[in-house]
Amino acid sequence: MSQLAESKGIILSSRNYKEKDKLVKIFTESAGKMMFYVKGIHRQNQPLAPALLPFTEATYIGIGTFKNEGLSFITSVKDVHAFRHIQEDIFLSGYGTYLLNLVDAAIEDHQYDPHLFHFTQLALNRMDQGDDAEIITNIFEVQLLQRFGIAPIWTHCVVCGETQGKFDYSSKYGGVICEKHWDMDHHRYHADPRAVYFVRMFSAISYDKINGISLKEETKQAIRQLIDQLYEEYVGIHLKSKKFIDQMKSWEHVLKVPEKEDKPTTEDEKND
Repeated sequence: MSQLAESKGIILSSRNYKEKDKLVKIFTESAGKMMFYVKGIHRQNQPLAPALLPFTEATYIGIGTFKNEGLSFITSVKDVHAFRHIQEDIFLSGYGTYLLNLVDAAIEDHQYDPHLFHFTQLALNRMDQGDDAEIITNIFEVQLLQRFGIAPIWTHCVVCGETQGKFDYSSKYGGVICEKHWDMDHHRYHADPRAVYFVRMFSAISYDKINGISLKEETKQAIRQLIDQLYEEYVGIHLKSKKFIDQMKSWEHVLKVPEKEDKPTTEDEKND
């Protein structure tokens, strides 16, 4: 008698296959990133259809163990949860797509990584619940660097160990250097110290400790520039979804909100 295998999963992408079928890439909690073959998905009233939409998580069930090679098959689903706000908002879906594309690029197929699975889950949940999608994505980008084999030192000046003051990023030293040692690397990033401050924070902060983030647009742009420099130098991937969210900046007047002061708030700071 055939056994059923099941795992929680998040839809990464999908594409039509033949006339009635679909290939769906899912980031599963128990078996990593996998490609699934779903038959007859375009039939009317197909019960699996809602669980295969973009920005959806569910428990996916198949016959036998999920294969280590080739395609696996989904026979049923349960506990379907859609990230509705991300699905319905073009700005949120832009950031969400980029976030999931980064996951896809960062790990190999069938690479077991439950920590990254839960980190991705938390990021999508916070984005769906109304936290600033741009900052949620920045945090994700900074902490995902380690999956690409990059581990910059953010906690202290790599020259003297200083933890307070103004910092800049140095490729030469593989981390931040304090203002006293900027002259030791003339090719440092020359990044905005405010951007370095927040990226240092983002490298260690936990999503579940963020109560709310309010940053000026100028600061966001400086953070974006710094992270882009890091990804261009160390990672070197060029995703269409990244280009799309960059272009979205020219549409922001449609949903313009008043400028706010730079006030990152965590649960710890709230309790102080």
